[in-house]
Amino acid sequence: MTDHQPAGTPQPEHGTVPDGAVPLTDHVKAGPGGAMTDEVGVVTGDVTLTTEAGPDGTAQAQIQYTGAEEWYTLTGSPAPLPPGGLAVFHKHVVEAVKAGGAAEVPAATS
Repeated sequence: MTDHQPAGTPQPEHGTVPDGAVPLTDHVKAGPGGAMTDEVGVVTGDVTLTTEAGPDGTAQAQIQYTGAEEWYTLTGSPAPLPPGGLAVFHKHVVEAVKAGGAAEVPAATS
């Protein structure tokens, strides 16, 4: 299930995302070994993942324990936005987190 801008999701500042893009968010269970963050290392279990396109052709991926207030940067983020746009980037990041293994933003998201 993908929700657009749920309560508590980091919101972009007005005018900072291309073509009026909005962050994409999914609630998933991180696979065995979880997902690697820059701030706290591996997070596991039920997580919320949000991706957001930046004005510079990159995309940012952030993750939190579902229901928590703190957001963490998924390691490897920001990354170049693939030709398919934010939806393709988001899909690949979600798949990586579901797979686990200290998941990071995939090197090739196109």
